[in-house]
Amino acid sequence: MFLPGIQFIGTQRSGSNLLRVMLEQHPAIAAPHPPHLLHIFMPLLPLYEPMNESNYRLLLSDMVDYVNANPVPWEGVQFDKADMLAQSTRYHIFEVFRLIYEAVAKSKNAQYWCCKSMQNLYYSQAMETFGLNLKYIFLYRDGRDVALSFKKAIVGDKHVYHLAKQWKEEQDICLDLYKQYGDEKVFLLNYEKLVAEPENCVRDLCAFLDIAYMDEMMEFHASSSSKSAAAAGDMWKNLEKPVMQNNTNKYLKELSAEEIEIYELVAGDTLQALGYTLNSKLQHPELISADAILRYDEENKERKKQFIATAPKNDIEKRQAQLDILQTIKKRKLQ
Repeated sequence: MFLPGIQFIGTQRSGSNLLRVMLEQHPAIAAPHPPHLLHIFMPLLPLYEPMNESNYRLLLSDMVDYVNANPVPWEGVQFDKADMLAQSTRYHIFEVFRLIYEAVAKSKNAQYWCCKSMQNLYYSQAMETFGLNLKYIFLYRDGRDVALSFKKAIVGDKHVYHLAKQWKEEQDICLDLYKQYGDEKVFLLNYEKLVAEPENCVRDLCAFLDIAYMDEMMEFHASSSSKSAAAAGDMWKNLEKPVMQNNTNKYLKELSAEEIEIYELVAGDTLQALGYTLNSKLQHPELISADAILRYDEENKERKKQFIATAPKNDIEKRQAQLDILQTIKKRKLQ
């Protein structure tokens, strides 16, 4: 059986970086900063077809190169492409994914590898069919605070309508996975509870993983992994601080009443399913009419352009090496 893995599921900007660096402090868990391998390479798979030995070797090489170019370096692991090819049991993207994460776990002599790429929830059924030995952490946060965080981040959509649609879709998938697999395979972790009672939550998580809790997990902010991530971009600067226990319900002050109602019109049922209360009476359905959505589409595109144009230069530069790799892949296959 493959080395067991921990897969985060949910939506980004929900405290997953905080949880990752907490887990990384445990000697039984290797939790590197994610290069989002499946999210990036799954859409590129047609460029590697047919998936024979030659194209599989190329895919493996490209994915390893992409990890090596990650804005936050993977410390302590050296990838041997020839050895990884020899270890491969089949020619498949999940095999490369497994070998990459197993390599970092073996370099740490860890019991688990951990992938923080929450969008892998879209591939969870396929990963199960493939036979990856996974446990899932469904980390969820009030979607309205998630939307506020995305509006300030270099990644993601910038209009609450689109952010509500994404959050709802992803939480609904995660809830279905929980119903399918249950408590033995899926751990539900509420962000608001995590920041209010971090030690209790992490103790419960350690019990789920069948490993001993360690006090060092609460000292994550002093670790080299936190400092490395914080130095790589504004999105992760808070990792050098202790748990921010007041980092909740910020949307009440920073989103407009109209934005909150738009969000709740789109995702209100899922908010309530996860235990959150609504702030709107939902009396303005015209806010999500077809005409309104067309306006939101244009506003979203414009805001994303503006954000990239004004984003910190360091954040852009840190991602350039990976962007160059992707450009090379696409040009190579199009020639």
